[in-house]
Amino acid sequence: MWDVTVIEDPEAAAVSLDPVRARLLAELAAGPASAAMLAGKVGLPRQKVNYHLKALEQHGLVELAEERRKGNVTERLMRATAASYVISPLALAAVQPDPDRFRDQLSARWLLALGARLVRDVGSLITGAAKARQRLATYALDGEVTFASAADRAAFVRELTAGVSALIRKYDAPDAEGGRAHRVVVAVHPTITRPAGTADAGAAGAEHGAEATADRIADGTADRPAHPLTGPPAGDPAPESPSHP
Repeated sequence: MWDVTVIEDPEAAAVSLDPVRARLLAELAAGPASAAMLAGKVGLPRQKVNYHLKALEQHGLVELAEERRKGNVTERLMRATAASYVISPLALAAVQPDPDRFRDQLSARWLLALGARLVRDVGSLITGAAKARQRLATYALDGEVTFASAADRAAFVRELTAGVSALIRKYDAPDAEGGRAHRVVVAVHPTITRPAGTADAGAAGAEHGAEATADRIADGTADRPAHPLTGPPAGDPAPESPSHP
């Protein structure tokens, strides 16, 4: 079982979003179980559970763990193929976010588009590497910093941009024979301090968003030219969208 896997197929995404099937996935992520064992947990007849399990199996979300005989009946124990699932933007290919449509370092929506592209690209790389039976070379850094003021946050962003840009200039070798391009994404955003999915979390996010917008004006970051790595000056309106947060 993988720790996390990406769902790229629209039909598989639809199957996984069904409330009953999502519950079955959660149960099977905890360990193998048969339709009879799951029926009592989800409050459905065994035949109905079997129907849902077949749909999940058809789309590769669950798989056969083992078969065992119980009298004249063969019991199939199923398990989830991953402990958790992420739906790739490829599942909504026609309307998936495209960060190349506009660039704004201070736009939360552009950050979201970058995140969506990250899920899409890494998901595709994982799928390809698994088919080729090869390891995928990646690296991620996750941390948290508390800024004493908006000015400190602005200074941090300036130093971060300068440092990462210097490393890129140092190691970038576009003409190297056999070289392979790698994408670098760095993000800074407020930490959600309440459980995700709650009304309070949404209110907190909106409050932080309004506060961040005010900070853009207060500390002058809205007028700061962007580094060549990140595109045009922050705050430039996107051609497709006259405004963003």
